[in-house]
Amino acid sequence: MNDKDYYAILGVDKDASAKDIQKAFQQKARKLHPDVNKEPDAEERFKEVSEAYAVLSDEQKRARYDAMRSGNPFGAAGSPSAGGYPGGYQGGYGGFGGFGFPFGGMGGVGGFGAQRRRGASAYNPSTGADVVVEVKLSREQARDGAKVAVKYPRYEACDNCRGSGSVASEHHRACPTCGGTGSIAVDLGMFGMGQARMVCPECGGSGKVVADPCPVCGGEGRTRVQAEAVVEFPAGTHDGDLIRMKARGNAGTNGGETGDLVGRAHVAAERLEGRAQSGFYLLGMVVPFLVLSAFSGTFSMFLMLCIIPLVMGVFMIATDDVLHRSALWWKRGLRVLANGATNGLFFALIVVWFSSCTQAIFLAPFRYM
Repeated sequence: MNDKDYYAILGVDKDASAKDIQKAFQQKARKLHPDVNKEPDAEERFKEVSEAYAVLSDEQKRARYDAMRSGNPFGAAGSPSAGGYPGGYQGGYGGFGGFGFPFGGMGGVGGFGAQRRRGASAYNPSTGADVVVEVKLSREQARDGAKVAVKYPRYEACDNCRGSGSVASEHHRACPTCGGTGSIAVDLGMFGMGQARMVCPECGGSGKVVADPCPVCGGEGRTRVQAEAVVEFPAGTHDGDLIRMKARGNAGTNGGETGDLVGRAHVAAERLEGRAQSGFYLLGMVVPFLVLSAFSGTFSMFLMLCIIPLVMGVFMIATDDVLHRSALWWKRGLRVLANGATNGLFFALIVVWFSSCTQAIFLAPFRYM
């Protein structure tokens, strides 16, 4: 059993939130970092704090640690009722729980916590993501063209820090926790495994932090807002067409480029979906059976078997407002029908061949009577 009290090492309660644990680690790591603290035991205490954070910042590792300290070495993940194995083995090489390692999560090149996580003060410029909005158009709007106003949530550059994340002129500095390397060492000596590297939780692996974090955006350089825009669709627009508006999407972090706003046309008269799509596919599956059975002389028998799915397919299509559908809707329907027929042809060949052979075997004795 692990005798170390990781909660006491970080100075947090056992029911502390993930945010409280991260905050406590950052405070202690800054004070104990060997480059800052010259006390003889500073490096050892820094590794101990890093080890505690590596366990408590991961939900699965923390659950196993709590279970071990409470006297249940397998924890929730390893209990038979949870579908696991003793020790929490999940298969593969991603976690060593099934081989006695109590916290798992060593998968990947990065060792502990290979997943990159951005800390509150991390400086990591990145391009903002595109925002895609579905814009409903009538058949007339799609045909003649239309300008449609849309509202959508997005990140925009923070006005207080002008998108840099810092209110000072110097935008970033080397991370005090990792010294600018982007990773920290975790001592695994108690498991006989030496050391492992983990992504620095303060800078998220970038090696840089904001020198003077903006109080409005928290150093990220962007804030969440409700934006408005007018998307202009040209005449002759069809369902699924895209209109891209440059730099109207999410702002990047720490001054990164802004993504685009993408308006996607949703023309109900042309969009094939739901039961109509299933109906075309069902008809496609039935057609090969009827055609092949007609040539093999077993049409009447297969008609009885196919009558129900045939009627269902026609009903599903006919009840989907077919009178107000465009030519493109029918074209897409025929494409789905052809796809269903392709998949059904293989099964139809087998079934019709088997039926013909069976019929020939049963009728053979009567040919000589």
